Amino acid sequence: MNSIDSSSTIDHAGLWRGEELWARDDWEIRLTADEIDQLERAVAGCADREVDGIGQEHFVLGSFSERLKSAQCQLENGAGFVYVRGLPVDRFDEGQLRRLFWGIAIHLGTPVSQSAAGERLFSVADAGYAPEDARSRGPNTSRKLSFHTDRCDVIGFCCHRQAKQGGENYIVSSMALYNAILKQRPDLLAVLCEPFYYLRHTVDGGNDRPWCRQPVFSFCEGQFAANLLRVLIDRAHAHPDLPDLTPEQTEALDLVEALSSDPAMHATFRQEPGDMVFMNNWVTLHKRSAFEDWPEPERRRHILRIWLSMPNSRPLDPMFADNYGAVAAGVLRGGMKPKT
Repeated sequence: MNSIDSSSTIDHAGLWRGEELWARDDWEIRLTADEIDQLERAVAGCADREVDGIGQEHFVLGSFSERLKSAQCQLENGAGFVYVRGLPVDRFDEGQLRRLFWGIAIHLGTPVSQSAAGERLFSVADAGYAPEDARSRGPNTSRKLSFHTDRCDVIGFCCHRQAKQGGENYIVSSMALYNAILKQRPDLLAVLCEPFYYLRHTVDGGNDRPWCRQPVFSFCEGQFAANLLRVLIDRAHAHPDLPDLTPEQTEALDLVEALSSDPAMHATFRQEPGDMVFMNNWVTLHKRSAFEDWPEPERRRHILRIWLSMPNSRPLDPMFADNYGAVAAGVLRGGMKPKT
């Protein structure tokens, strides 16, 4: 990975602006007929196993495994984004699609928990919860989400069914954001490199304390990392026991959102059934637009989500240890602790 100097603009393969992403050749995996056959055989070979009990030794791939190793490197050292296309989803039922997505993911990294209940393969679908319901979180609603990262090295999505309309995905290079803020408002960049308070989500109940602190932008051993979930920062701001955001912190966070929302900065796509995407949370932010679902339950939008700890991950600032459990390069980290 290229060396990064935190006192100057970043020049790195993970830096791109807007639609420039689609002109690159390091993000797409277009499945061939032979690779689809390999996946079908791998799914059939682990049909008698529970999904989260499937290991690499059970999901056996041929030459496609080498392509996934290349994707693993591209996620860390390239654009930070991989898009797998061409899967004929009509050849797989939901159970088979779950095994297929899990099988591809475990050839990239190690799945970690996405809830205090220990879910490692999560269904993103509108559950119909009222906004004030404690169970409500972004992925189980139909509302738009702001640009953010998730608590893992790499997040993956597999589209089972798409909404009637809406549900577009947006991705932005956080390195490009860093450069833009350094140029426009270096004073606010300094603010973003300092830790913010986060109030943990109501579903994240396995921690010693209900809050943590971490920066938006950071460097460790010459490696860049960005991390942001504004909704939890805002909840910390509203909490009576935690410090209020300063005007400078609010202005800095607003600038990140404004720049990310600029069409010149982000790329847009909409997953079709069978499409899989993987994004490195340390070099990209992502969000989803609101969607209108189909009235029939069997047609409603359903996306499978997985959080991965990567064996080739970067080192992190020690400030992230409280939220990720470990910060050394390549270690198992991220996810939500089980509630005891």
